[in-house]
Parts: sequence; structure tokens; C-alpha cells
Amino acid sequence: MLDGRTIAPMKGVAGQAPRGDDWVYELKWDGMRIVAFIANGVVRLQSSNGRDVTASFPELGALSDLGRGYDSLVLDGEAVAFADGKPSFGALQQRMHVGDRAEAARRAANNPVIFVGFDLLHLNGHDTMGLPLRDRRTLLEQVIDDGPAWRLADQYHGEVDELVETVTAAQLEGIMAKRSESTYEPGKRSKAWIKVKPRQRQEFVIGGWISGRGTRAGRLGSLLLGYYDHDSAPGDLLYAGSAGSGLTESTCREWQETLTTQPECPFTGPVDIVVDGRTVHWCAPDHVAELAFGEWPDGQHLRHPVVLGRRTDKAPTDVVRES
Repeated sequence: MLDGRTIAPMKGVAGQAPRGDDWVYELKWDGMRIVAFIANGVVRLQSSNGRDVTASFPELGALSDLGRGYDSLVLDGEAVAFADGKPSFGALQQRMHVGDRAEAARRAANNPVIFVGFDLLHLNGHDTMGLPLRDRRTLLEQVIDDGPAWRLADQYHGEVDELVETVTAAQLEGIMAKRSESTYEPGKRSKAWIKVKPRQRQEFVIGGWISGRGTRAGRLGSLLLGYYDHDSAPGDLLYAGSAGSGLTESTCREWQETLTTQPECPFTGPVDIVVDGRTVHWCAPDHVAELAFGEWPDGQHLRHPVVLGRRTDKAPTDVVRES
């Protein structure tokens, strides 16, 4: 029943932390969204854009132990790598793009990930997505206990301000607020799940690059960023600004090798770029990066953006303005 099946994960919207007895709260893990299909001792891992990423995370084959006593399980969660005791998207970057099994196993030995499970989508031949979150959580707690390659995501109730303060002080990504009566809506960006982020961050489509200065003269120096506004301009890629902070010599080289240049500008509308003698290279809008930034005022570009890394688990057409 699970062979070849894919499930598009449910997504949340950005906003302020809601309050009330009908909301529960979880940490927002700085990882890669994973749907884990477990049946007959076999584990298959799917990214949020439907790719099979089982080969990238061989250590998560241990999730087969969770399937003992069950005919079939589907879990929603995150693959998370750690650095200095905290979830690190930078550490995960070294794992998430690797498709060669031998290389993935070598990297897993030095930089392992764990699976943090926060939802149960299927159990013993029956989808559970139509159940309210509180009931799915009860079942999930029966299925998952902390193990060598996985853990159950903590869930918090009651006063949220202290949790937000703790997350902010620890420089974690944020929290997810979830309505306890909400059903699971595959592929939907639902207001029943709200992302609360102390530091603004989201994905952007790469529409080009500008050559750098000094040691980067003639080579990639900064990325040109865009997003889709499907409500007012379906299919139009809108320009959000450029970013060079966060790029290293190696990541600049990787981006330049990855991006496919083209003569046409992929952005719709004005693209206000200060070139200063540098060269602009337009690219096919096929790749996505995650960035942190200070502000994004309406009608203006991102302020103080920092490139965190490439996202191979995100479809470019799914990238919209979240804040």
C-alpha cells in the first residue's frame, strides 16, 4: 500500500504566536523536512518536494526498528544535524545533497543526523490524516520513543511567551504553533499551523548572479533572489534583492557550477541592481536557497540578507513571500 506513494507535507504560515487552550507549540527544527515510509522492515525517505532521499541518510534506516509490531507507518518530521550541541543547517548542508550511497555512509559516520518525528500520517494500513492533531499525537507517542537515530519532538502547552524567549536566547530557528483540533492537510499551507521566527528567514529562488570584486572578480560574488506571488501575479517571479553575505569561496564555486545561465532575465517587473562595473548573469529559476535577513519592507528589497545554504528539497514554484 505504501510502495511508491508520496505525501506532500502540510505547511504553516508565518505569523505571531497565537494563544489559547486550543493551541500547542513545538520547536521549529533547523533541518530538512522528511516523510518516512516504514513497512516490512524497509524505510523510504521522501523530501518535501517528493524526491526519494533514502540514499542520503543511511543512518535513518534504523527507523525500521519503529516498524516492529506494525504493518506500516508513515511519519512526518525533520532530518537534523547538530553543531556545538544545536541544530545546524550548515552541518546539514554537508549531507542533504549527497546521492552516492558510499559517500553518504562516509559522511554519516562523521556528521550523523537524527530524525525528529512530530506527526503520524498512516498506521497499519489506515491513513490518520483526517484525525485531529491531538489524536494523531496520542498515537505518535505510542509509536515513537527516543532512539539512536530518532527522537519524538517535544510538545508544549500553555504560556508561549517564555518558550519564545528561550528559543530566541538560544538562537534557535523558532517555534510552530498548531491548533490541536486541526486535521492534516497534505500539500496545503494552512493557518492551523503558524511559524513564529525570532529571526526572519525563508527560501528564495535564484534568478541570477553578479560577479564579485577583488579575489572574486569575474566569478560569482552575490546571488539575485526572487519569489512568486501566485495571488496577484501567477507565474511571475518577483525580484527581492541580492545577497553575498554567507557565501564562502567553496559555496560560490558550487553555486556557479550549479546555476544554468540564460540570456533572458527571469524576473517580472523592475530589477533594481547596482552593478558598479560588475557583470550580471541571468539564470534559469531552477534552484532555491535559504536566507536569513533583518527586514523586508513592502515594496523594497531585503535588508541585511545572509545566505544560509541551498535547498534541494524545495520546489522553486512553491517559494512565496512568508513574512
